[in-house]
Amino acid sequence: MAVFHASAQTPKDSIEIKQVALDYIESQHDVNPEQFERAAHPRMVKRTFWTNKQTQKEYLRETFTDAMVLLAETYNINGDKFPENPKKEVVILDIFDKTASVKLIADDWIDYMHIVKLNGKWQLVNVLWQFKDATAH
Repeated sequence: MAVFHASAQTPKDSIEIKQVALDYIESQHDVNPEQFERAAHPRMVKRTFWTNKQTQKEYLRETFTDAMVLLAETYNINGDKFPENPKKEVVILDIFDKTASVKLIADDWIDYMHIVKLNGKWQLVNVLWQFKDATAH
């Protein structure tokens, strides 16, 4: 049986992991693409299921870092996409050495995130999300 010796997560790691998740969502709230870029790895992928309205077939929809930077720059430009005090609950599900799984509970959707520590910096690499109302997909 293999024995793994992982370096223990520190309170600093937990704070930094949570900040990555907050930077992800707050970049949209605050129209701050630099905040998103700070949180995400350049090769981050965000996925969800979507429904073709004509055929009713579901498929996997993907978004990448560059599109998310543009979203952070434009989505809430009029300040009308989120409530005055938007929900942004971050739950760290697991941390093992240099990898973490996080759940972000926002107003209208849930994001499951994978965050990795590369060269001493925690970065978002994967997001799987869905609307709380799955029919919105």
